[in-house]
Amino acid sequence: MPERIGLVGVGRMGANMARRLKDCGYEVSAIYDSNGATAESLGQELGCTAATDLRVVTKASDIIITVVSDDKAMKQIYGGGLLSRAKGKLFVNCATISPEVHVWVEAKAEKAGAQALEACMASSIPQARQGTLYLMCGGKPEAFERARPILEKLAATTKYIGGAGKAAEVKALVNMVMNINTAGLAEGLGLGHALGLDLAMLREVFSQTGANSRVLQTDGEDMQNREHSCFFSAAHAAKDSGIALKLGKAHGLNLPLAAATKKQYDRMIAAGLGELDKSGIAELTFKERAPMVKGEQASADKPGN
Repeated sequence: MPERIGLVGVGRMGANMARRLKDCGYEVSAIYDSNGATAESLGQELGCTAATDLRVVTKASDIIITVVSDDKAMKQIYGGGLLSRAKGKLFVNCATISPEVHVWVEAKAEKAGAQALEACMASSIPQARQGTLYLMCGGKPEAFERARPILEKLAATTKYIGGAGKAAEVKALVNMVMNINTAGLAEGLGLGHALGLDLAMLREVFSQTGANSRVLQTDGEDMQNREHSCFFSAAHAAKDSGIALKLGKAHGLNLPLAAATKKQYDRMIAAGLGELDKSGIAELTFKERAPMVKGEQASADKPGN
């Protein structure tokens, strides 16, 4: 009999994963979200239980997929009843969180007689719905093999990286480089705009030269048109850059580009732009767009400025 799937965290990514699994014939048994209205709406759509207690999700499911926002949220759900009567269950954790928390989750799960696997996602909302995610997995090989049939319904590529925390390390580097590329593209287009260059032409030249990147394809036109509907928020970019910087510091490495990029995303958050897509970093680099942020206003108001 196919394993029953529960999901914790059914924002846009988690909800689309649930829809995809339902389409593929899996029983989505129960869902939970910190926003009860979100869970209730999706539960009605999928015909499953919208739980208000994490223990209900675990009891109703064989495999529980979690898609939460950060380390704090991850610790809250694992300390808030998710591991109650969890023997024999498999927890697949898809959030972008620090590697040490993935290691902590695996230890907690094993103590409860359960298994845990990290399945870090390097794709966005449409790919979650289409089943074309790129998943990097970390944990015990047997946990990966158990999860593989389900993961292959969610992903175009499912790659096993190594033990607990290792996939999260790779994901941190993926997002660090992506964020740096995004900030660099915003500066290039912002300067091109200030020079009076045709930005469509400039993007085409970038695409045919060493300035090409995946970010140019996904974000370049949006930066030009100021279309920042959120697929990956600036707040998440700041968080993920911070994870990479913490890893670098732990290994005695200086990462000046990552540090500068995080400062830009922190500026977006301070300016109230944290929920814009990461492409919104262009709002800081295009002339006459840049918002005044807290601290900068104080400096601008000083006599002589």
